[in-house]
Amino acid sequence: MGQINQVHLAKFFCGLIFNSSVNTEEVYKLIEDKFNIKIDIKSEIIDFSFTQYYNPEMGENLKRQWISFETLLSPGRLAGIKVATNDLEAYISKNKNRIINIDPGYITPANVILASTKDFSHRIYLSEGIYAEVTTIYKKGGFIKLPWTYPDYICSTAAEFILKARQCLLKK
Repeated sequence: MGQINQVHLAKFFCGLIFNSSVNTEEVYKLIEDKFNIKIDIKSEIIDFSFTQYYNPEMGENLKRQWISFETLLSPGRLAGIKVATNDLEAYISKNKNRIINIDPGYITPANVILASTKDFSHRIYLSEGIYAEVTTIYKKGGFIKLPWTYPDYICSTAAEFILKARQCLLKK
């Protein structure tokens, strides 16, 4: 029989996609207050031109950013955090349309895990209607893509952010 070990804490983050009406400073505050946690790393804000998926709901000229949190958390909290970020998206919405997409995930020394409300062949059900996927894996000094990795998760801004967050995790 396998021995059940204590789970290692993970470095949680949120990927943000938003339109020009979003005040990011207000969003950071809402997220910090919602989870009683401080943001410690912010990527630069870049243009989100990887897909047009969000445009019908959120508009054109979307922006992309990643933020991570100072306190390490149990990976078992991912589903509950995804439910809470969905609630935040609804709270921030205008005319019942999202103006921001807040996707939580976490970083371990070995991989990046994202939460999703959508089932797919490579996703594993967690709870509360939430699934998880291994989005990238760490190998030979960097994170490498998998067949389903979103293109923005392998752009240079994401790679820099994820490696910096991983280094922060390893120091803790």
